[in-house]
Amino acid sequence: MNAAKRPQVGLFATCLVDLFRPSVGFASVKLIEDAGCDVHVPVAQTCCGQPAYNSGDRADTREIAEQVIEAFEGFDFVVAPSGSCASMLKKHYPGLFAGDAAWEDRARKFSEKCHELVSFLADVMMVRNTGASLEGSVTYHDSCSGLRELGVREQPRKLLAQVRGADLKEMTDSDVCCGFGGTFCVKYSDISNAIVTKKVTNIDASGADMLLAGDLGCLMNMAGKLKRIGSKVEVRHVAEVLAGMTDKAPIAGGGK
Repeated sequence: MNAAKRPQVGLFATCLVDLFRPSVGFASVKLIEDAGCDVHVPVAQTCCGQPAYNSGDRADTREIAEQVIEAFEGFDFVVAPSGSCASMLKKHYPGLFAGDAAWEDRARKFSEKCHELVSFLADVMMVRNTGASLEGSVTYHDSCSGLRELGVREQPRKLLAQVRGADLKEMTDSDVCCGFGGTFCVKYSDISNAIVTKKVTNIDASGADMLLAGDLGCLMNMAGKLKRIGSKVEVRHVAEVLAGMTDKAPIAGGGK
């Protein structure tokens, strides 16, 4: 492919990846570059605004969204290794600026080129095999925003099926919430704990060596609970496995 015609992708790294799991960002860059794109990581990027949005603070959310749009609208695509952040950019930004003559069209055009990482690879760049290998079994958790707002379900499973040596073991209720929900786990900690307790029971019952998902918030929530109950299941972002970058310690330091 002519380098001049390679799609230019802005990586929306996300707050949690930046602060807690940079390896997910590096894995994302590798996957996007291997798919035939050039990757850029604007230093001006910040939070997508979801915490403020979910708390009802539309004024601050709009201010954040304006900054994000200005930082990323020059790229062909905007990709986030997070279903919840990608959904915020793609599904909720247009509504923030509805009826605003100066921003409505900009927000709509911006949202149209925003994608969750795995769906971008599979649905836009038509990646069928990332060439990765992994000895062991994995189970996959469908994060709520990625599944219900963006339709991310089969894409990660199809790519994981091509990872040499990996055995996918589906857990019971893989599409049920893990109890994180951003600020939900803070506001309703007892309910959140009950939900994640049931989730990790299903994870352990799957018999898989490793838990994967596409949202770091969900993964940190489940990894923390698995560690507290003494489970040996490793927890990783799906991008790390698809990129063949599993040399870093698992999330929360769990695993065997």
